[in-house]
Amino acid sequence: MTGRLVYVAGPSGAGKDSLLAWLKNRLSPDAPVAFARRTITRAATADGEQHDSIDVHGFLHLREAGAFGLDWEANGLCYGVRHAELPPLRGSAVVIVNGSRAYLPEAARRYPEMTVVHITASVQTLRQRLTARGRESADMVEARVQRALDFRMPSGMAAIEIHNDHGLAEAGERLAHALQLAAVA
Repeated sequence: MTGRLVYVAGPSGAGKDSLLAWLKNRLSPDAPVAFARRTITRAATADGEQHDSIDVHGFLHLREAGAFGLDWEANGLCYGVRHAELPPLRGSAVVIVNGSRAYLPEAARRYPEMTVVHITASVQTLRQRLTARGRESADMVEARVQRALDFRMPSGMAAIEIHNDHGLAEAGERLAHALQLAAVA
């Protein structure tokens, strides 16, 4: 099977990037799984997600030219996934996109057969992780935690829930199992 889109979303602090990196490091090189590279309006960092950095003007130009199969704005940044990174152009059984919860309805409209994986964690874990990052004020952390509490999966949309409160390997194994199911669905 070629072209199953797996859309991974969840609140800030749930550990999406860590889980995807864990999974990527454990897959065999010939695994039929691809990780869609995003174009983001932020600078690349040595320890961060590998992505294509671009300024806002360049991003908007690409969006207007129809370069993206998926694109959204979140937390003051613009994110895009180019068509070549997505099914069916990306020849892989599973293509994983690290996406936004707010963009889920539009992503589902564009890819009605996609599998949604919602990665989450307890309020205490989210608060602890966000505070430890040191990027936001206490009020900003609480606003993010509140958005996590307020989030409801869009009507009619099912998601595989992965709780990432404990060891990374435990949640990673659950994610790997979910992807195996998505590949055969």
